[in-house]
Amino acid sequence: MANVAKKVSWSGRDRDDDEDGRVGETTPLLNGTGPGAAGSARQLTPSSFLRIGQLSNVDLNEDIHELETEIPRQRPNEIPHNEKLLSLKYESLDYDNSENQLFLEEERRINHAAFRTVEIKRWVICAMIGILTGLVACFIDIVVENLAGLKYRVVKDNIDKFTAKGGLSFSLLLWATLNASVVMVGSVIVAFIEPVAAGSGIPQIKCYLNGVKIPHVVRLKTLVIKVCGVILSVVGGLAVGKEGPMIHSGSVIAAGISQGRSTSLKRDFKIFEYFRRDTEKRDFVSAGAAAGVSAAFGAPVGGVLFSLEEGASFWNQFLTWRIFFASMISTFTLNSVLSVYHGNAWDLSSPGLINFGRFDSEKMGYTIQEIPIFIFMGVVGGILGALFNALNYWLTMFRIRYIHRPCLQVVEAMLVAAVTATVGFVMIYCSRDCQPIQGSSVAYPLQLFCADGEYNSMATAFFNTPEKSVVNLFHDPPGSYNPMTLGMFTLMYFFLACWTYGLTVSAGVFIPSLLIGAAWGRLFGISLSYLTKGSIWADPGKYALMGAAAQLGGIVRMTLSLTVIMMEATGNVTYGFPIMLVLMTAKIVGDYFVEGLYDMHIQLQSVPFLHWEAPVTSHSLTAREVMSTPVTCLRRIERVGTVVDILSDTSSNHNGFPVVESNPDTTQVAGLRGLILRSQLIVLLKHKVFVERANLNLVQRRLKLKDFRDAYPRFPPIQSIHVSQDERDCMIDLSEFMNPSPYTVPQEASLPRVFKLFRALGLRHLVVVDNRNEVVGMVTRKDLARYRLGKEGLEELSLAQT
Repeated sequence: MANVAKKVSWSGRDRDDDEDGRVGETTPLLNGTGPGAAGSARQLTPSSFLRIGQLSNVDLNEDIHELETEIPRQRPNEIPHNEKLLSLKYESLDYDNSENQLFLEEERRINHAAFRTVEIKRWVICAMIGILTGLVACFIDIVVENLAGLKYRVVKDNIDKFTAKGGLSFSLLLWATLNASVVMVGSVIVAFIEPVAAGSGIPQIKCYLNGVKIPHVVRLKTLVIKVCGVILSVVGGLAVGKEGPMIHSGSVIAAGISQGRSTSLKRDFKIFEYFRRDTEKRDFVSAGAAAGVSAAFGAPVGGVLFSLEEGASFWNQFLTWRIFFASMISTFTLNSVLSVYHGNAWDLSSPGLINFGRFDSEKMGYTIQEIPIFIFMGVVGGILGALFNALNYWLTMFRIRYIHRPCLQVVEAMLVAAVTATVGFVMIYCSRDCQPIQGSSVAYPLQLFCADGEYNSMATAFFNTPEKSVVNLFHDPPGSYNPMTLGMFTLMYFFLACWTYGLTVSAGVFIPSLLIGAAWGRLFGISLSYLTKGSIWADPGKYALMGAAAQLGGIVRMTLSLTVIMMEATGNVTYGFPIMLVLMTAKIVGDYFVEGLYDMHIQLQSVPFLHWEAPVTSHSLTAREVMSTPVTCLRRIERVGTVVDILSDTSSNHNGFPVVESNPDTTQVAGLRGLILRSQLIVLLKHKVFVERANLNLVQRRLKLKDFRDAYPRFPPIQSIHVSQDERDCMIDLSEFMNPSPYTVPQEASLPRVFKLFRALGLRHLVVVDNRNEVVGMVTRKDLARYRLGKEGLEELSLAQT
């Protein structure tokens, strides 16, 4: 199992470089035992609780990487992967501020005027996040529109040419070749340059906001690859959308802007230094995710609710208002630029990348008799969503095991692109659903074998970008589609979208889900119209909207935010109640079978994700049973050589060290005095903040918080810091730099209580003490995420470097 990680991870490279640029190691399982030992009860003795100046191989969060010296092994043809693993490769973020003396002194110096200046900076950053996210969305939309339009015109002209004189196989070859070529470029840049840019990015951002550091997830390079990859995926004709990746793009923009510098470009603008810590960065990333939703759907309120429902692990009233401000600026920026681009500068008619169009509630209202019908559509959406997720789950497992090499991932993406074009061409070729072209809003009407003045209706679904196909299904008049056309399209597009999600390309699942649901929803509406002999209430466009909501809800399991997004995108609050009913029903039915798509992919990547609540049957477990032990502690005044040895030992991956008061000449241990992080110790060693043993009263070099912020977020590895033999004999006083008031729990505290404290406060380390305030263990994210509720009750996952 320990060999899985390097090809399974979201940033899967041949060697895993983490944020510090160090090379990945194989981390031992819990307590250095084999895979089976993680699930067994651990025998704890009083003497095993604590070690001072000694090391253990217990995970206390965040992997410390050693340089690999062994000969690289051959890549296996098959990678064994077990979804019941929890990865040790993911680090945690420090969402809890370390209230040491430096922090408190700085905070006390901030007067009312300085505090207002900091607040103004927060608003300025949120405005910049909104503007830049809107501009990126505009760039994607304009480039996709032009490139896709060029491709469809070339293929349409070719089909029209060969329809008359025969040889349509050349048209098929042209379409498939264009698709495969464009997708190949998009897949190559993702697979070989930045693998974490694959997919929509929503699972990765959910993990980041949950407190898990996904390597490279908010890098500038990731943003560039994401934007280029999305454009190429959509232009390449895959069953994908460009809306989902906007959430990831907005988050990357927020992370970069809020820090006032770019580590990728090695530029530091010396602004916003105050916000260079994980707590502040998390809040701005929440704003960026909301701005991405707002730009995608023209739904600022929906963006705020998305961040609340799907992402943020911490929330307050002021944060809500700032996030809403960023969302409004984002959609206004997009609207202004696209309106100017489309030639109606004063109209502001393009609030989002996709606009569902206005639904006339007078013509398309709903009655009380339709409520059971909507609930039934929610059930269908939940079942189809569960089927989609289950198929994608097994497909993803297959990809993890067999298609783990970048070259194979590119070949698969090209194959899917070619197959998508082939399926579309064959279905258009076989379709005899011809509709009159008068009054039609079809962008690229394809005549094929239809009579003059008519176009092939099947082509409007395949021969267009997915966003425009969704709007056509919502608003085309009754009779625009043959039921057989809708049925075949739904079936084929369902499997194409399922196959496409998880490819090594940048792409989202929002629009394909809406398109599938709109197709079967419109088919459902047509069937109702037949059964009720053309009743006015059985409008197919209305049922296309409900089907789209049901399908998307059944796949991603969003409720509150998706309700508001759909209402804002349609510009009609009338449908709020039926959309809510449909989404709730789809979620309940879908959850009965399998998890939501995003949660499923988080689980497949073995991420230590903490849900809102602890498993309901976990009250029988206590902190003593779940904590990691023994713990490596440091004395308040410690020898430099001891600190260096602890940080350098590759069998340990500790990142939080309890500080205890103890006489250096004895082994007698006193109570807990504080907690200090690995990153803080590295900065102290880098700046030589220590004194000679003979003169402990010597004035040390005075460090400021700026020194720690300058090293954030990529603290140097311990191997890069040189400490001479004379310096190893010096002493280091941790009193000023440690957090003197770390959160602690007694060892008899129940798991749900520990979980609630850990999750609500966004902790990284929770010290477990006995009744004498002596350290007996440490609870970290992986200790809590290890327990989850399975089909047979509470189960404990194994820990491995996966």
